[in-house]
Amino acid sequence: MLDVLAKLTRDGLLDAQAAEQITQAVAAGKSLDDAWRQAAGASEEKILRALAAYYDIPYVDLEKDSAQCAPSKEFLAKFPARILIDRKLMPLAPSGDGDGVAVVTCHVFDTTGLDELRLATGFDVHAVLAPSAEIDRFIKKYLGVGADTLQSLGGADDDAVKVLEEQADSELDLTHAAQDASIVRFVNQVMAEALELRATDVHVEPFENQLRVRYRIDGVLQEANIPPQVRKFQAAIVSRLKILSHLDIAEKRLPQDGRIRLRIAGREIDLRVSVIPMIYGEAVVLRILDRGDTLLGLEHLGMSPRDNRAWQRVLDLPHGIILVTGPTGSGKTTTLYAALSKINKADLKIITIEDPVEYQLRGINQIQVNVKSGLTFAAGLRSILRHDPDVVLIGEIRDRETAEIAVQASLTGHLVFSTLHTNDAPSATTRLVDMGVEPYLVASSLEMVAAQRLVRLICLQCKEPLPGDEVQKLRGEFGREVPEVVYRGAGCRSCQGTGYHGRQGVFEMMPVTDEIRALILSRSSSRELRKVATRQGMSSLRDDGWRLIREGRTTVEEVIRTTKDEELAISMGPVDTTGK
Repeated sequence: MLDVLAKLTRDGLLDAQAAEQITQAVAAGKSLDDAWRQAAGASEEKILRALAAYYDIPYVDLEKDSAQCAPSKEFLAKFPARILIDRKLMPLAPSGDGDGVAVVTCHVFDTTGLDELRLATGFDVHAVLAPSAEIDRFIKKYLGVGADTLQSLGGADDDAVKVLEEQADSELDLTHAAQDASIVRFVNQVMAEALELRATDVHVEPFENQLRVRYRIDGVLQEANIPPQVRKFQAAIVSRLKILSHLDIAEKRLPQDGRIRLRIAGREIDLRVSVIPMIYGEAVVLRILDRGDTLLGLEHLGMSPRDNRAWQRVLDLPHGIILVTGPTGSGKTTTLYAALSKINKADLKIITIEDPVEYQLRGINQIQVNVKSGLTFAAGLRSILRHDPDVVLIGEIRDRETAEIAVQASLTGHLVFSTLHTNDAPSATTRLVDMGVEPYLVASSLEMVAAQRLVRLICLQCKEPLPGDEVQKLRGEFGREVPEVVYRGAGCRSCQGTGYHGRQGVFEMMPVTDEIRALILSRSSSRELRKVATRQGMSSLRDDGWRLIREGRTTVEEVIRTTKDEELAISMGPVDTTGK
């Protein structure tokens, strides 16, 4: 041991203080591998490379050589998953030279794991070194989430689990299976991985021969790598999720909705759970609501200076309606919550009515819609107005009754925030008229319509300029909008190879001016409203997306993907509902 420490110190990989720490830790009974990893200033990769050279052990870069190192599923199935995960080992693809099986490890001095693997498989195994974090990622990528727990379930008691699936109507048996330690651990591992990957939703979907788990990351679904044998435990996994969300595990014919509250590493997480019966079993979607990530200030929404000034101005109005429009998942709620947080003061009473209440806001009265008990948006809104509010947030205007009450509330001195499902800002006015609200009421109450989308941002870890020939192709298609330098994400470990990390809003702000009020009164089309609003300075969603491209924050492909519906609607023109 002293020789090794002396060499590492001589090579500048450890200082004298770290060497002394390691000596004391080993004397206290700690393994040498653990001792040098925990020493101050020790770089795992550099020390492993030095030890590999010192002891003539191969070193492998799992990130760079993953294609050559990856073992086949058939070969990997010959190794006990629990030993691989507990001992942090991973067999590499056979080389075909008859020199046994190379097993990657981060332990140079502790060979216990290799000995266990040799006994369990009968293979002649030899060590190859790699950093522990790379081995963890390699294990997760090729074994899948929860491989060790599922392999333990699929062992001696495999037949019992099959019987449970056949006896799906037995609530007692299914409850017992759902509370099995391995099922509990698997569900926890899936939720933990989803949070680690910044997922907003987890989709658990049963098919005939497969249970598929997908995460929605930055608005795009990505399939999770889970072992194929997980399909046998689908009923128990769904039951575990039902138990956590206080749902009826015996009810498998009707949709159910519930909620799970978790605390993970000091973070409070809410999961909205939706269970729907499909032809091959029940599908579950978990919506992840991370309270720590929610309440952004207005400065973090990413509005342009012009849009930010317009938005700040309407927040100071004493009354009127402010609408945020866009499809589901476009960030409307985040924008509205940021606005409420900005104006939330002791001299204002703010009440919200939402379906569901996604995040709890300190100092704001929030109401959860409950249709079964008769608490609809319209019914709740009538009661809200009797509580003397200054500001009201309506989760969504869905029907004529809610729209009319919102208009009346604004006309009687309340500032009303709400959302609407339209493709762009000008369409919101025609949608309200289509719902049955009189044009003069819309014109007199509406103050601002903001349409928005979320675009993915280029990963800063792998950001690179686009080659010149590709920039020229874009210029041929989009003209002078394309800047001199365009960036993209090459794909790296940080962004799971997508080239994107995080999202930001693009906005279309339409303040309701006197000229626009006159057009609303005359039942003008959304196309006419757009022409006037553009002349007055409104940027379209796509124009705002080009702003982010010029700033090097997103890609042309991403802006085209998220704004294509809006552009198509403009080019085709709106359906004429006026009868003119």
